[in-house]
Amino acid sequence: MALARTSLRGFMVHAKYLLRVAQNKQTPVTFVIGNESADLDSISSAIVYSYIATISPQSRRPAVFHVPVINIPKADLSLRPELIALLPKANINREHLITLDDLGDPSTYERRLPPEQTRWILVDHNALQGKLGELYSSRVVGTIDHHEDEGKVPQDVEGEPRTITTCGSCSSLIINHFRNQWDSWFLTVSFSGAANGQGDNLIEDGAFATLWDAQVAHMSLAAVLVDTANLKDENKTTEQDRQAVEYLETKIKMSLKLGKDYDRDSFFDAMQKAKEDLGPLSIRDILRKDYKEWRDGDVVLGTSAVVRPFAFLSKKAEEEGKGDLIDHCKAFAEERGLSVVSVMTAYTDEDGSFARQLLVAGGSEKGRKVIEQFRQTSADDLDLQQLEQGDDQGWQHFIWQQKNLAASRKQVAPLLRQAMSSA
Repeated sequence: MALARTSLRGFMVHAKYLLRVAQNKQTPVTFVIGNESADLDSISSAIVYSYIATISPQSRRPAVFHVPVINIPKADLSLRPELIALLPKANINREHLITLDDLGDPSTYERRLPPEQTRWILVDHNALQGKLGELYSSRVVGTIDHHEDEGKVPQDVEGEPRTITTCGSCSSLIINHFRNQWDSWFLTVSFSGAANGQGDNLIEDGAFATLWDAQVAHMSLAAVLVDTANLKDENKTTEQDRQAVEYLETKIKMSLKLGKDYDRDSFFDAMQKAKEDLGPLSIRDILRKDYKEWRDGDVVLGTSAVVRPFAFLSKKAEEEGKGDLIDHCKAFAEERGLSVVSVMTAYTDEDGSFARQLLVAGGSEKGRKVIEQFRQTSADDLDLQQLEQGDDQGWQHFIWQQKNLAASRKQVAPLLRQAMSSA
């Protein structure tokens, strides 16, 4: 049975309320959480999965409320200007989002959210990391992801999907997974419009339904277009992405209010411009904006993805007056206790061509061994052309132009992790 129809805004308000109830009374709760880089795809995936899974018809099983969690502290939302630019399209704001802060202090997780009372669904990743992973990995019951399968999610999940496949955007996989449910849901008359004073007959409720659908569609569509460069990145775009965009655009165009002004190129340009607006951010903030971390024994790898070239970062480091770019990377690594820090850039160069660069640095003996192992095993695969090499006060670093443009962090990070295991 489906829950009453509501807008995304109404859903997010209720999700926060149910989270507080679960924490205060230790009642069962199902979470949907993206990865710790919390890029637009992870955030949209968690929200849209939760919304459709909660509200859409559930055949042969009771409705389960899915609570979407953004895998960063609330303060870090400000590091994502593309998200801030997108939220008005969905008629929600930052206060509606559920972040790690809403889960409470990590030391209280186990008491306030007993593992046995939780279920976790992973989107845009398939292995729960950090403190959450320590406590709740055994409670993971499903995943939709487009990264390498780490084998952490059980094969025999019940009631939730276990979908791990190559795709430009995880949001595409989620939309294609739920599209039949979403369509069935639209045709039902379990709307809450009249009850909330938003309409007193089916025609008016139907108008609200198309508006609400269009607001949700904007969340997923932004992620797909940004991840695939407006479906023009041949190395990333798949048929799954094209199908998702076509479906989402149909949802938007069905809304009289939002459909009349929709233009794909204009929407993408606005999202991309916001994403590339790193001017207000410090080097430290840029490095932690799209950041992931892995541990292998006592070796810790941190990776940052940046949408501007190293020339931009070097100039910003100079303007900040706290050393050069390598000094900032060293400070960032020391702050987080990293053995190896990697920065991966993806940008459009001066002649309009897509380009990638890669920086790897390490200060410990183990970190230096990881870097050497990575150079020996992966330099050819990634077609790395050295731009800079340095060794200062025990810190070794390399900067390369990466000619293998098809290899994003989804491909490079596993190579670094293999080097960690082998070094």
